[in-house]
Amino acid sequence: MFITAVTAVVGLIFAGAFVYFLILIARALLKYIHSKDVRQEKSGVRKSLGETLRAHRTKCKMTQEFVAETIGVSRQAVSKWENGTSDPSTSNLFALAKLYGVSVEDLLKEVE
Repeated sequence: MFITAVTAVVGLIFAGAFVYFLILIARALLKYIHSKDVRQEKSGVRKSLGETLRAHRTKCKMTQEFVAETIGVSRQAVSKWENGTSDPSTSNLFALAKLYGVSVEDLLKEVE
């Protein structure tokens, strides 16, 4: 009888913990859903820099490989910058601006 009561109490504790866990998951999902605008805005900024870099490269009729060799990085790095996966370092940004014949301010001015 005592073991049955203990088993029932332990079962209630686990049931309560499970319900609490479900509530935490629901809250996290709601927070994620409501943060859609913020996530889109952040990805838009990164994407805009990439689009700006790609636009200048294509305007100058250069390939990613040529840009990479000229400034001393891999072609994959240039691709990541243009896709918004990563951002160029400050020194690479200066090198890109010089290569494209624009100022760094002009490159960054176009980023929203």
